[in-house]
Parts: sequence; C-alpha cells; structure tokens
Amino acid sequence: MTSQVSSPAEQADGTVVGEQRTAAGTKDVRRLDRVIIRFAGDSGDGMQLTGDRFTSETASFGNDLSTLPNFPAEIRAPAGTLPGVSSFQLHFADHDILTPGDAPNVLVAMNPAALKANIGDLPRGAEIIVNTDEFTKRAMQKVGYDASPLEDGSLDGYHLHPVPLTTLTVEALKEFDLTRKEAERSKNMFALGLLSWMYHRPTEGTEKFLRSKFAKKPDIAAANIAAYRAGWNFGETTEDFAVSYEVAPAATAFPPGVYRNISGNLALSYGLVAASRQADLPLFLGSYPITPASDILHELSRHKNFGVRTFQAEDEIAGIGAALGAAFGGSLAVTTTSGPGVALKSETIGLAVSLELPLLIVDIQRGGPSTGLPTKTEQADLLQAMYGRNGEAPVPVVAPKTPADCFDAAVEAARIALAYRTPVFLLSDGYLANGSEPWRIPELEELPDLKVQFAQGPNHTTGDGAEVFWPYKRDPHTLARPWAVPGTPGLEHRIGGIEKQDGTGNISYDPANHDFMVRTRQAKVDGIAVPDLQVDDPDGDARLLVLGWGSTYGPITAAVRRIRKEGGRIAQAHLRHLNPFPHNLGEVLRGYDKVVIPEMNLGQLATLVRAKYLVDARSYNQVNGMPFKAEQLATALKEAIDD
Repeated sequence: MTSQVSSPAEQADGTVVGEQRTAAGTKDVRRLDRVIIRFAGDSGDGMQLTGDRFTSETASFGNDLSTLPNFPAEIRAPAGTLPGVSSFQLHFADHDILTPGDAPNVLVAMNPAALKANIGDLPRGAEIIVNTDEFTKRAMQKVGYDASPLEDGSLDGYHLHPVPLTTLTVEALKEFDLTRKEAERSKNMFALGLLSWMYHRPTEGTEKFLRSKFAKKPDIAAANIAAYRAGWNFGETTEDFAVSYEVAPAATAFPPGVYRNISGNLALSYGLVAASRQADLPLFLGSYPITPASDILHELSRHKNFGVRTFQAEDEIAGIGAALGAAFGGSLAVTTTSGPGVALKSETIGLAVSLELPLLIVDIQRGGPSTGLPTKTEQADLLQAMYGRNGEAPVPVVAPKTPADCFDAAVEAARIALAYRTPVFLLSDGYLANGSEPWRIPELEELPDLKVQFAQGPNHTTGDGAEVFWPYKRDPHTLARPWAVPGTPGLEHRIGGIEKQDGTGNISYDPANHDFMVRTRQAKVDGIAVPDLQVDDPDGDARLLVLGWGSTYGPITAAVRRIRKEGGRIAQAHLRHLNPFPHNLGEVLRGYDKVVIPEMNLGQLATLVRAKYLVDARSYNQVNGMPFKAEQLATALKEAIDD
C-alpha cells in the first residue's frame, strides 16, 4: 500500500508531477490545488460514514477543507429511489477555502438513483465512479432510466469508471464467515479505500477507527479493514485508474497552533462547556431531541466530568422549563432546538425575559414552516427569534458564521446572558451544524473571564434605615438585576410572569411602572456592548456593500474573492450580533451607494435593516434547503455592481 513519488511539482494546476510505481506498472501522479468529491448512494449505504472518514484523514493530512452532508429526513428512506439518496460532499485544498464547493470534480455513485440525483451538478469532464452491480434493469427503471446511462452515450462528456464495487467487495471478503448480504455492507469501505488511493490519503486513522467502532465484533472490524485495503489495492493495480492525485497540505492557510476537524454542533457543544468553566458555573442542558440539534444533547451528555448535566425532557416546553429553573438555581442554563421547538418554547422565553435570568436558546435552523425540511438548511427563524413572543420581549441574538466559529459564538452568547441577565438566542443552522472544517484549539488564556458574582446579602437601604434585598435593583452600567441563588439567607424574593415593581420585585399593575419596566428591559438589550462591524473594503472605493449573517459567510466571501480577482470593486461585512446591531452599522450602510443582503430566507435581515436604517437594501434570497453557491452569488453581485 506504499507508493513512491518522484521529483516535486513545479505547478499546481493538475500537471504531471511524478510517477507511482505499482504492481500494474508506472502510473502518473498529478498535483492539484483543490478537489471536490461527492459520495452518493442510498441512505443505508454508509455515505455519511464514508465521507466522514475521508474528511478525517484529509484533516490529519493538513488540507483545508469544508464539507456538506446531505441526507433524507427518513431514518431509512426507500431504497433505490431519488428521495432516498444520501450524499456527502468534501472540498479540500492546499490553500484557504470557505465552502464545500459548487460542483464536484468526482462523483462516487453507488446506484442509479445516486447517479441521476447528482449528475446535474457535475461539470463536463468530471470523473464518475459507478457501482455497476447496482445498474440492473429494475433499479434503473425505478428512477426513470429507459436504457443504461453507462452504455447509451449520455455520459460521454465525463470520465466514467465502471467498477463492480459489490462483487469486488464480496470477493475480497470470501475468507470471512459472512453472508453475502453482510459482506455487501462493506462496499462503502471498498469505495473509501479506492478514493484514498486516488488522493494519497493516510490510512492508519481509518483502520484504527474501524477497530474501535467494532471492538466488540472483531470479525466485522477485520472484514471492513479488508474491504478498505482491497479498495486501495484495486486502485493501485487496475489499469482503469492510470492517474492518482496529490493535494499538498495547506501549510500557509492556518496560523500556528493545534488543529482538529470539527463540525458546527460539536464546536458549539465545546463552546458551551468552555463557557461554563470560564464562568465557574455548572452547565445544565434541558432539551428535547429534534433534528438538526440533537447532536448537541448527545455530545454534552458525555461530559459529566466537567460539571455538565443533561436532561432529555418529554417535550420542548418541559426542556426549556427545566433549563429556566436551572438558571434560577445558579447554573449556566441552555436549551437546544430547531424552528418548530422555538415556537413551543416561546411562552417560557417570555418568562425568562420577565424574570431576567441568563438562559441560552440554541436554535439550529432548518427548512420550515411546521415540520418542513428537517435535514435541510435555512435561515428563516431570524424574525421568530426577534419577535416571536407576546408583548415587548426583547432578546439578544448571536449567529456563528462557520462550523468552527460556533465555538466562539457560544462563548459570546454566554457572556451576554451572564453579564446582562437575559435569555440569548444563538442562531446556527443545519449547514453549519453538520458541516465541518479545521479548528484551531484555543489556549486557555485566550478565553474570556465569564465569572459572575451572585448576590450575597442586602443591597438596598430603606427610608427607615433597614437593610433589605431588592431583586430588581439594577447595575447602573448593564441594567442587570442581581442573581440570587435560592436558599441564600435573607435573599428570599418573589419571581413569576406577572409584572414586577421596579426595585422591590413586588407584583405591580401600576401603568407607569409597567411602562418603565418595558422600556428598561429594552434599554438593557439595546445597551449590550458588542464590537463595531468590520468592513472588508481593500481599496476603500467600492460602491457596493454585500452584508451577510450566519452561514452565508463562506459563499459570500468566496464570491467576493472571485469578483476581486476579476478586477471588480466590492466591500463585504458580516454580522454576528443581530440584536442589538453593532452601533456603527447605520454609518457603514450609509457609506455605500448599494447594499445587497444574501439570505437563505425571503429577506428577513433586509426587512430589519430597511426598517431601522431607512436604506434601500436589496435582498438576494434562496430557500431551497441548500447553501448558496459561490458562482451563483458572484453572478448576482456583479449584476448588482453593473446595475
């Protein structure tokens, strides 16, 4: 399985840079600067696992990368059908990249449905590896092929590699005591081995992973490793694959540090744990499982050693109710959900606004409304986060921009919640949650100090000189009220959803007091300290500003780079804080003749910006369950520049 590569490359554009001596003779080795691979098959074919393993080896090799898992909502969608296709796209490069890529260079199609569902995304000249064993007449008819696409000339514009993956896998595993059906399940490992050979990926990590995953079934582990090695050896010995490829590590793309590959949900989980440690508070998660947020519950349940308590509630309302109770008890409290769950939690979020307790509401957005598209991405919960409660109930909103940034966004959301005693929305989405990229593990001293001081005794002197505790006596700088842990002697106080009197916290129906409390809660949120918006405008003379938020960062930035490479002038800014907005946002917007806001909704941020700043912000919208493509955005932005 070792290979020998000759002299180093002089170019990185796909030119031949060496030779690989194999049992089949000498094969060319070509160096590329980047590659986009998509694995596709039935949802039971193991495409997500295959993509994840290829990604892990690519990360360990040192490439920059970005991934896009795409799978049906059903646990086991109908086999061989277009709705049942599951895919995993990986973009890796020897330089800094920002998106999973617009169009795959390589498609691995495990059956006719996978080919038909994905062929439209491939550029001419792309490589297609198909599992010919699955191209039976019945399987092809099921997806509308009247004739075999492998033989009718429809794929003549592509580099087609017909490989009997199933047969080769079964043959490789004939020495194992497995049924044919059991052996066939390892065909994804054969495909992974073949692609690992094609792109010179390390193999040790995958073999170690398989031994660990099937530690209680060593025969299954050995069979999968054998299939994996057989795929590698097939690539090395067959004449059909005359070329393999190198993509050098992205040595200059990363600042010095220790890196690991991380998904958005995992980074967010680690951010919550880090925030609790920096605050010296126990972390409590009250949650009900919902796609695509459930991974956070799964991950946090593994970290009891860090003082994490997880509670899987019977429904969304119970989950946030328990979390709010934990906040009252002195924990860093979190509830996780997606759009439908936010609707159910809205009354308790309003209660948290009234009680003025720190609570993180993590919304991993997905396609809606109602059940909508559980496994597809969208940014359509912004207005729900801003206004989806009765009465005037302002809540700060923070949004990460990349999978790795979910860590920092979680820490920032915790900072705001703790410092200002308020619930905070953390708006991620399915694209960030399931996608992955390299993440530099921060040093401990880089993390902010989030420690808070609980109320310890009386904080007010009455007119008669008595020392008393006022639960709504506010910090003059943050307007936060004291955080009194239940059971602290002398700090007994009343809480609940009925309006409270300023200072004393007594129930009050006084109109003037209600007006004051409503305005004070709004002023507290408006006064949250957030960094000024940074604008990327290299020449300082762009007339158009593209403004984004959340997961549109990667596609927008990639599009901006393309425009600038062609000589276009364009400015870019990206919002992390959506409530309150950065104080300089209005000034920034008024500094440009045109403002374009791409969003995966029908213009929710644009609506807020137009209303608040009275600027003619133009929307560019997409709600098809998929992230923007860089070329698509570049075309739209160039048209806006020329308009």
